Amino acid sequence: MNRILIVEDEERIATFVQKGLNSKGFVTKVVGDGQSAYHEASSRLHDLLILDIGLPDMDGLTVLHRLREERVSIPVIILSARSSVSDKVAGLVGGADDYLPKPFAFEELLARVRLRLRGHVLEDQSGLKAGGLILDLRTRRALVDGVAKDLSAREFALAETLCRHRDQVLSREQLLSQVWGFDFDPGSNVVDVYIRYLRKKLGAERIETVRGMGYRMRTD
Repeated sequence: MNRILIVEDEERIATFVQKGLNSKGFVTKVVGDGQSAYHEASSRLHDLLILDIGLPDMDGLTVLHRLREERVSIPVIILSARSSVSDKVAGLVGGADDYLPKPFAFEELLARVRLRLRGHVLEDQSGLKAGGLILDLRTRRALVDGVAKDLSAREFALAETLCRHRDQVLSREQLLSQVWGFDFDPGSNVVDVYIRYLRKKLGAERIETVRGMGYRMRTD
């Protein structure tokens, strides 16, 4: 379940891209300003960033520069009305993986998204590991100290999110956004329910509750 951050301040374009990607099975989040873009991309909860350049507060190239300075390796596709050769060079030299000028065809954007995600996933093709836990991303199977465990699709998505950010505390809101893909009532306890499910299957000590903050996948 790939998670894509869309940074676009023009609502019509943002909605068009989001609906198109959602229809292809991607989980998406949209923000419309540079500060929010930087904050979300820095969280390392997204698998790919679609980035406009002309943004309020902080332009897209500045966002990209700060991310790369901090070694945030998220694949970035710039989607911009600036289509000159110098603009494209500035974006690519600045750390973008791809540059698509507006207007654009959704099919071309989709092809570029899949290409960049394929290259990113190759880094994790052997699976995700956290201590004695291994998640095989190809077969969607979990192994705990060599023993196979059956996980539902939602349980696996939650375990994958925690495992990708092992030893990092993730809030309930972050988990809701990344695993369920839309905002629940803040009073919902669905995250806590699924954490209990995972603890029964993966081991209670593996997922730590950090009081007042959220949950963390332990590697020790």
